[in-house]
Amino acid sequence: MAYLSVQQLDKYFGERALFTDLSFEVGEHDKIGLVGDNGCGKSTLLRILMGEDTDYGGTVVKYRDTAIGYMEQHTCREASRTLFDEVQSVFAPVMAVEQELATVNIALSRGNPTPELLDRQHTLREKFESMGGLYYKSRVRATLLGLGFPESAFTTPVGVLSGGQRSKAAMGRLLLAQTNLLLLDEPTNHLDIPSVEWLEEYLQEYAGAVIVISHDRYFLDKVTNKTMELKNGRLYVTNGNYSYHKEQREKDREIELKHYKTAMQEIRHIEENITLLKQWNREKSIKQAESRQKRVDRLRENLVDPEKDNAVVKFTFEAGQVSGNEVLVARDLSKSFDRPLFRNANLDVMRGDRLFVLGPNGCGKTTLLKILTDRLSSDSGFIRLGAKVTIGYYDQVQQGLDEKKTALQELWDAYPLKTETELRCAMATFLFRGDDVFKPIGVMSGGERARLLLLKLMLAGDNFLLLDEPTNHLDIASREALEDALSGYDGTILAVSHDRYFINRMAGRVVCLTPDGIEQVGGDYDAYAAKRRMETAPPPAPKAPSNNTYKQRKERESAIRRLTTAVRRAEEAVAALEEEIAALNAQLADPATAADYELLTSLTAALDEKNEALTAQMETWEQTQLELESLTNENGG
Repeated sequence: MAYLSVQQLDKYFGERALFTDLSFEVGEHDKIGLVGDNGCGKSTLLRILMGEDTDYGGTVVKYRDTAIGYMEQHTCREASRTLFDEVQSVFAPVMAVEQELATVNIALSRGNPTPELLDRQHTLREKFESMGGLYYKSRVRATLLGLGFPESAFTTPVGVLSGGQRSKAAMGRLLLAQTNLLLLDEPTNHLDIPSVEWLEEYLQEYAGAVIVISHDRYFLDKVTNKTMELKNGRLYVTNGNYSYHKEQREKDREIELKHYKTAMQEIRHIEENITLLKQWNREKSIKQAESRQKRVDRLRENLVDPEKDNAVVKFTFEAGQVSGNEVLVARDLSKSFDRPLFRNANLDVMRGDRLFVLGPNGCGKTTLLKILTDRLSSDSGFIRLGAKVTIGYYDQVQQGLDEKKTALQELWDAYPLKTETELRCAMATFLFRGDDVFKPIGVMSGGERARLLLLKLMLAGDNFLLLDEPTNHLDIASREALEDALSGYDGTILAVSHDRYFINRMAGRVVCLTPDGIEQVGGDYDAYAAKRRMETAPPPAPKAPSNNTYKQRKERESAIRRLTTAVRRAEEAVAALEEEIAALNAQLADPATAADYELLTSLTAALDEKNEALTAQMETWEQTQLELESLTNENGG
């Protein structure tokens, strides 16, 4: 079954075509990665599918049972709304019914109930219950707790939440919205690795379809089973994740180019024959020339131009001089702000190292880099640089740029001995061409600023690069260009990154920053993830001894009797609560109750309490039953 069907979709801005003739379907089990360079139209396509943009050509058909949930890049825009209210807003229709029901109840409590009011109250109550009104607040609370928010954060305005927390709040709304098609625009932005892993697990288990825009290649490989790439206004679709799509596209391009060259060779050969036939100027030869011209016209009509490569960053990092074998030694570093970040941090970096520092958001990774680059002082410890070491630093918040300058001025002030021609040639390799070199930094996008910072870093020729989230703001093509450049770098790298694909490709060694220092992990991100899984996995259950003694058998039999009693008592408690809930529902349905607002409120609160107790008892029964079955099976039935 399909949720969406798109046929011959066109989108223009004035006379400029963003994309044309896009056709595809979204099936009920599709997990689609939507990829492409920045500015190619990915977010615009999602807004069209969502119905927010109606200025397009072609058709978008949403089938009857399709329920779309949309999460854009900039979420939770009502800054004064609390976290709980933000997530609860997904139940706005339920809350509207609840408000109207409260108004009717107040009216009934103030005078003689009319048949119309009583009928309205009955209708609203049934509607409220059928919409899940008795449980929606509990569901919001449970979802927020499941997302890792402490209860103390429920009343926090979303405006003061971090970017990652706002992304989680937006995801919480989607979880509660009962959708079957999720449209997600850069959902991993601002999330640390544990949060991204949580999102991956959720999307893998999600029963509906997903279209997700992301530059996170590791995330795409874990989540998606289909890839759609927007490029040069065309859509390329592959049944597979990003890595498979990339491999398949390279093969398809080779075949496409081969067919194009073969067709062009045939066209040139026929056209040469046509020229000769026309030179002979005989009636028969002219007819042959006309016939062959029709053949050329058909070939040209069916000829598909080979896919053009978009402009990509092309550059190299080279160290101006060779450093000593020992690049950096750090001992017993510690740092606190309003709370301790880390202590006893020790680090040894040798020439040629590709060292990555990992750890959750807030553990102090950026602070550590700033201490190592002397931008911040440590509370204790010392740092020693090796001989001939020169440091180049990439700042993830892009503070090393003057927003009042143009791109060219920024570079010229940093490298005054270089000519304008030299600088503009270097800028061209980083896609700053023509009037782009005079663009003020203050109006640049995050991706443009990132490219300018990387250009400054390249021109410096330092032999020790400290990189803080260097792939942030870069699209996939630019990330791959950065990886290619760093792969050939002859210096030393110390990096902080949440880009797991980048880590796996670049890292030679991975360490983890903890409150008590730096732990050695292994070679790449996968080694780090395996270590974390081992640390968080529950200890294996102890094996039963092979000699089943009389005492052990009696202890198991006693435990079975105890659990059997507990199961019976839980079943009795569930039955009793169900009777009490049925009685409360009958009392609430009594028209006489409707006129007593205080009694109505009291009964509703009691019903909520009994329902929560019922849920708890059923969970107790389930857990106890599982323990009993496990012990019974172990005892041989």
